[in-house]
Amino acid sequence: MMGLAPATCVLLLALIAVVSPASVSPEDYPADEAERTTNNDIIFDDYRGKGCVDDSGFVYKLGERFFPGHSNCPCVCTEDGPVCDQPECPKIHPKCTKVEHNGCCPECKEVKNFCEYRGKTYKVLEEFKPSPCEWCRCEPNNEVHCVVADCAVPECVNPVYEPEQCCPICKHGPNCFAGTTIIPAGIEVKVDDCTICRCHTGDWWKPAQCLRRECLNGQTLS
Repeated sequence: MMGLAPATCVLLLALIAVVSPASVSPEDYPADEAERTTNNDIIFDDYRGKGCVDDSGFVYKLGERFFPGHSNCPCVCTEDGPVCDQPECPKIHPKCTKVEHNGCCPECKEVKNFCEYRGKTYKVLEEFKPSPCEWCRCEPNNEVHCVVADCAVPECVNPVYEPEQCCPICKHGPNCFAGTTIIPAGIEVKVDDCTICRCHTGDWWKPAQCLRRECLNGQTLS
């Protein structure tokens, strides 16, 4: 038994040398990615080709459908990473006043159903007069259509504008100028002792036709 002791010691030393840490290379026992550290920072598992991770860190299996945090469009987990739907979303109505983004595409929930004109709002199909000469209506397309009154030329030289009326009126009827005097149309008017005037028929803007007779001291000579 004593003679075998040296051989036994040699065998034990050989076994120790085989399992010594210095004799094991990193290539012999590759560590898991989560166990490796660089400058004491943990490197998380690499799921490429195995699954997908969303913004919250949740892991999805290959072929699984999910909604990533940055998009409302669904994605499918593939070996190359998430493949997300990118549909051609319909255009939002230009008069839309409320848009929701709950789905993959934005959706208009409320369309403007009124018109704005000169700082005021009007209902669709509502008629209004912003001024005495304008007649307007709020159209279904939310645009205001107006018609401006076309006033006829007044038949007098002194027209007046009445409140809430668009066109000027001749309160005293048709007339014209006879010099600096306004005379009514349709009759002969004696503007002084020696002069009789009459307005042109239909041509109120022309000066009156006047006939001056010979007179002496205000008396007409026959």
